[in-house]
Amino acid sequence: MSNYFYDMIPREELERMPYFPTVGEFVEWMEKTYADMPALSDLAHTITYQELGERIARRRAFIESLGLPKGSHIAIFDRNSQDAIELFLAITSAGYVAMNFPASLPEMAVVGSCMKFDIAAIFVREEFMPLTAKLQGVKVLPASSIAEEMAPVTIVDKEQPAAIFFTGGTTGTPKGAVLSHRAFMRGSYNAIFKPGKVIGVHRYIALLPLSHVFGVIAGMMGCFYTGNLMFTCEDMKATIGKLPVIKPTILVIVPGICDILAGLCKMYGPQFLGGNLRMIISGAANVPPRLVDIFTKFGVEFCFGYGLTETANLTSANADAVTHPTSIGKVYPGQEVRIVDGELQVKGDNVFSGYYKDPEKTAEAFTEDGWFRTGDLMRIDEDGFLYITGRIKNLIILSNGENVSPESLEEPFYADPCVRDAMVKEDTLNGNPVIAVEVLPFMPAFEGKPWEEVVSYVNALVDKINATLPSTHRILKVTVRTEDFKRTGSMKVARV
Repeated sequence: MSNYFYDMIPREELERMPYFPTVGEFVEWMEKTYADMPALSDLAHTITYQELGERIARRRAFIESLGLPKGSHIAIFDRNSQDAIELFLAITSAGYVAMNFPASLPEMAVVGSCMKFDIAAIFVREEFMPLTAKLQGVKVLPASSIAEEMAPVTIVDKEQPAAIFFTGGTTGTPKGAVLSHRAFMRGSYNAIFKPGKVIGVHRYIALLPLSHVFGVIAGMMGCFYTGNLMFTCEDMKATIGKLPVIKPTILVIVPGICDILAGLCKMYGPQFLGGNLRMIISGAANVPPRLVDIFTKFGVEFCFGYGLTETANLTSANADAVTHPTSIGKVYPGQEVRIVDGELQVKGDNVFSGYYKDPEKTAEAFTEDGWFRTGDLMRIDEDGFLYITGRIKNLIILSNGENVSPESLEEPFYADPCVRDAMVKEDTLNGNPVIAVEVLPFMPAFEGKPWEEVVSYVNALVDKINATLPSTHRILKVTVRTEDFKRTGSMKVARV
C-alpha cells in the first residue's frame, strides 16, 4: 500500500471507509454510516444522509416501474441539481447504466447521443424538455420523477457497467468511456484521500458539471464517501457569488475557475471565499504555480493531480504542491503504472472497460499485454513524483526528424507569474515551418501598464526561454493574445 495516501488521514477515519466494489453497496453503507449527518443542500433545504438514501430508494422504485431490462442505458439531462445527483445514484444502484448529458447539449446532439449510446430513457429538466421533442423510441421523463414507495438496491457484479462518460470531444467525435462498478468505485475511493481529517468536516459545492468525470468522482463521490455536505449548483455564476454565504471548506474545481476566484479575491479580498476555505483540489488542465502561490498566501492548501475519464478520473495526486509545484503527484493505490518509450501506461481496478460500441478505438487504447495507453509522456523522479512532459498526439516533428513536446516548451511559461496560459504549436514564418507560441498574459500583473509593455515583457520572456533551448527547439513566432483561448468543457486550452 502507498503510505503517501494512507498516511494522509487519521487511521481511525480510514478504517471507517472501506472500498466498495459496486455503487449499490456504497449507497447502502453511506445511508447507514452517516445517517443523521447533513448530506445535500440547495441553501433553502438540507437533507440528511438517511433522507438522501430514502429518496434514492424512491427514485429506484420509479425507475423499476418503467419496466426496462436491467443494464439498460438511462440518461440524465439536467444541471447540477438535487434531482440529477439522486438520479445518478438511483440508476447505478438499481442495475442500470447512467449517462449524464452536458447541460449545453443542443437538440440534434441530444438526439444523436441517445441513438449512439442506446439510451432507453432520459430524465430531463423542465427547461430542457423542448430539446427532446424529436426523440423517438426513448422514454422522456421529468427529472423530478420519484415514487412514494422505496425499492432496494440491485445486486450486480462489479464488472457490470455503471456509467458511460463522454470523452475525447475536443479531438473529434465524442466517445463514450464505459466505467464498470469496479472502476467507478475505485476512482471514488481514491477521492477520500486528502490531508487531515476528512469525515464530516467539509462543505463542498457541485461546481463542476456532473457530465464530467471529475465533477462526479472527485466532487460528488469524494464528498459522499467522507460523509460531508454537498451544495447543489444550478448556475455557476450565481453560486460563485454565494461563496460568502455557503462558506465552503473545500473546492473541487479546474484551473480556469481558480483564475476567476483569484481575480474576485483581488477585487473583494480573500473573505470573498467565505472565510472557511481550507483546500482546493484542481485538475483536468495544467495548474500554473502562480495559482498555488496565490491561494497558499490566503491560507488555502492546494492539491492537484492527474487522471483521465478512462482511468476513473484519479490516477495520481499531489498533496505537496508547494514543494513540488510542477508535479502531478504520486500514483494512487490499487493500480500499477509503467513508462514505455516515455508514455505512461496504467493497469488496475480504476481502468475503464472500453469505448461503447467502438472496438477499434478500444483496441488502440490498450497494449497487447493489457495496459491502458494514456497517450501522455511522463517522467518519474527518485521520490516517486510524476511529471508530464508532453502528449504523444501533440508532438511536433522537426525537419531533422526529432520530436518536440509542446507541453515541455510551455512549462516555463506557466512558471512565470505574468502568464495565464500559453500554447506552443507548429506554424509557418515566411513560408517555413517554425515553432510558435501564443501567450495569454495574466493581466492583473500588468495593472496600469500600457499594452506595449505587456508585449515587450512576453517577447523578453520568449528570449529568456529560448536561451535555454537547443537551436532546433527555439520559438520563432510569438503571438500575445488579447482574447482568451478557445476552451474545452473542462476549461483546458483547446489545441485546434
